[in-house]
Amino acid sequence: MARIVIFANGELPDLEKARALIRPDDVIVCADGGSRFARALGLKPNLLIGDLDSILRADWAAVKADGITVQQHSRDKNETDLELALQYAIEQEPAEVLIIGALGKRLDQTLANIALLSAARLSKTDVRLDDGTEEVFFCRSQSQIEGRVGDIVSLVPWGGAVEGVTTEGLRWPLHSETLYPDKTRGISNEMLQAAAEVRIASGLLLIVHRRYSQGEIVPG
Repeated sequence: MARIVIFANGELPDLEKARALIRPDDVIVCADGGSRFARALGLKPNLLIGDLDSILRADWAAVKADGITVQQHSRDKNETDLELALQYAIEQEPAEVLIIGALGKRLDQTLANIALLSAARLSKTDVRLDDGTEEVFFCRSQSQIEGRVGDIVSLVPWGGAVEGVTTEGLRWPLHSETLYPDKTRGISNEMLQAAAEVRIASGLLLIVHRRYSQGEIVPG
C-alpha cells in the first residue's frame, strides 16, 4: 500500500521542511495532538487515533467537520498515542512508515519514540522519524542515507556493541569496526556525496542524519 505518514505531537522546527516530506499518495494518520501539524500543512487525515487529551479545540472541530475516522482510546492505557498509531500503521503492512513531529519537546517522549523503532517486528518495514531537519532510523543490516554534502551523520550503538560497521560516502570511514555504546566514535561524521551507505554485521545501530543548513555550526 501507499506510505503511511504519522503526525506525532512533538515539535516541528520548520513547517516548510516538513511539507517537503509529504507525497501526494501518503496515507495520513494523526496521533492525537499531532493533528495540529496536519492541519497547519493543509492535510486531511485518514485517521485520528489516541485518547484525545491533547488535540486542540480548533483541530477537533475540523476533524468532526471533515468526517475523519476517529479511534478513541481510554486515557488509562499502557501505550502512548504514537505507539497506538504505529501499531495501526504496521497492521496495514506498508513498505514505509514516516513519523513526523516525534522529536523534541519532551526528552522522555523523544527517547520513547526512538525506542519504538527498535522493535523486532519492524525489521522488514522502513520506519523513520523525521522533522525535515533531522531523520532518525535504525540499521539492522544495511541502510542508505540520502542527503547533501556536509550533512551530519551520527552512528549510535543501541543496546550493546555493534560489530562489523562499514561505511561508504562519509568523511571518516569505518572498515568492519566495532562501535560501543559507552564511546562516541560514531558521532558527527559528514557526508561527502549525496548518498552514503552503512553496513553492519551484528547489533542494532541508530542512525541520526542532520541535514546541513548554510551557516550552521555543528559542535564536534
